[in-house]
Amino acid sequence: DERPPTSGIPRAYALNQNYPNPFNASTVIDFAMPKAGHVKLEIYNILGQKVKDLVDEKVTAGHKKVTWDGTNNAGKNVASGVYFYRLKVEAEFTEIKKMTLLR
Repeated sequence: DERPPTSGIPRAYALNQNYPNPFNASTVIDFAMPKAGHVKLEIYNILGQKVKDLVDEKVTAGHKKVTWDGTNNAGKNVASGVYFYRLKVEAEFTEIKKMTLLR
């Protein structure tokens, strides 16, 4: 189990691999914030089209968890396949990871 500890303030930004992966109904994405900042966490399909905005707000420092239920911004289930999730914290940090949805 490589999940970060849930207490304390992290020393650096981090985007962790979602779990479970591959997933069916929902998956958890966790990330670390060494200080507060405006966070965008978005899901993209294999064509690079944005399918879901998970977070778009100011977030406090600490370890955060967000659950994605496999739906798009219209609330409809997305198809099985490979998706990318991108964490962007203002101009300070951007990272992208890949995940697989199996329906």
